[in-house]
Amino acid sequence: MTDPNFVLLYVDSPVASAAFYAGLLGRDPVEASPTFAMFALQSGVMLGLWSRHTVEPAATAAGGGAEIAFAVEDRDRVAALHADWQARGLPILQPPVDLDFGHTFVAADPDGHRLRVFAPGGR
Repeated sequence: MTDPNFVLLYVDSPVASAAFYAGLLGRDPVEASPTFAMFALQSGVMLGLWSRHTVEPAATAAGGGAEIAFAVEDRDRVAALHADWQARGLPILQPPVDLDFGHTFVAADPDGHRLRVFAPGGR
């Protein structure tokens, strides 16, 4: 079976979004142009940022309809990332909380895409 290995987000400005994600991920994109940027993640997954104004066929989806999830090792890392992202000015959509799958919080990128950080583990 084919295994998904590429996530595309439709963004208003790939240049601005690439700068945002470079700061968040601590790495530069492996490809960048005015209409597209791509990051190679440590997991092997590729993260693409494509201009919502040039994507073909045209996309109607807006940010917030899905999440990019970052699994971390423990509650302390969740707290540290929450503090870091809050200091960076990311909108926090859900403060740290315990849910059925673990300790988590949700922030948003500049286009409203949801970014979930979580440490797996039950309540």
